[in-house]
Amino acid sequence: INLPDGQGPDLLQETLSMPWRPFFILITSEPHWEVAVTAMKNKAIDFLAKPVDFPRLDGILKTALDSLTMQREIELYRTKQLAEVKSFYWGNSRAMKLALELAHRGAERDTQILIVGENGTGKTMLAKAIHQMGPRKDKMFVHLNSASVALSTLESELFGHEPGAFTDAKKRQRGKLEVADGGVLFLDEISAMPLEMQAALLTAIEDNVFWRMGAESPSKTDVQVIAASNRNLPLMIDEGAFRQDLYFRLKVIEIRLPTLAERKDDILVLATKFIETFNKTLGMNVKGVTPQALEAMMDYGWPGNIRELRNAIERAMILCDDPEIDLPHLPMEITSSPIS
Repeated sequence: INLPDGQGPDLLQETLSMPWRPFFILITSEPHWEVAVTAMKNKAIDFLAKPVDFPRLDGILKTALDSLTMQREIELYRTKQLAEVKSFYWGNSRAMKLALELAHRGAERDTQILIVGENGTGKTMLAKAIHQMGPRKDKMFVHLNSASVALSTLESELFGHEPGAFTDAKKRQRGKLEVADGGVLFLDEISAMPLEMQAALLTAIEDNVFWRMGAESPSKTDVQVIAASNRNLPLMIDEGAFRQDLYFRLKVIEIRLPTLAERKDDILVLATKFIETFNKTLGMNVKGVTPQALEAMMDYGWPGNIRELRNAIERAMILCDDPEIDLPHLPMEITSSPIS
């Protein structure tokens, strides 16, 4: 404060527009509360009065370093995710164009989105793309697959827990809802979530609060929820296995991803994209696929959708010593037993 060349708080104001802004800690011998308030409004991480309390300063620095580490990890993840989304070929089929239009609208409106489609159609990739399209792209994208987590730990994974909440709970754990605060929470295979947890999730979406296991008070959260399912949720509602109110809350925007069999015109371009990817990772120089191999691929039904095509191309390239992928390089089910 009152330095010959200007005011410290003024420097904070000037740095607000920096594309990458360092963390600031203000230290002054004139600790007026007005200065402290202005400093915090201009996003200083703390404000210390002289003489400096060094143990407190040490704690502030450790907190700042933890925040910086997390910031860098998020930025690294975002860069990787953005590259992955940009390299993915979405296709020119009418169904895919409709899906992408709905994805854009849902992302721009920052609303709940339900993605439905068979396994391997690209639901996770579309969820990542929605994250990149929307206003939360600079925040976390957190993925939880309800079907891949044991039911005994699913509640803790989603909501977190306090020490002593159950036998092995030694310390507080943040759940995915808390980690994703401000960002996007992608709930894959939402149909596998138990009914009692569905009720708690509905509360979190509608009221922006959730209860950590063993907590005495609720915690606030602000997330955009994107859910995905490969099962018929309306049928599950009729069977009493899924909550109707949660279903309608999730499907503000519903996006159906077509199967690969419904977008066969995209097979060649998808295969070419995968060949480009594996040329880099496998250190190869495959040019493409022969007409015979392409015909077999077009005749096949692709029950595993895009994921199956990707795996078939990877396998073919490992076996391929020729300039192009040919029939002998493809899996037997594609060349000998086409599924129309």
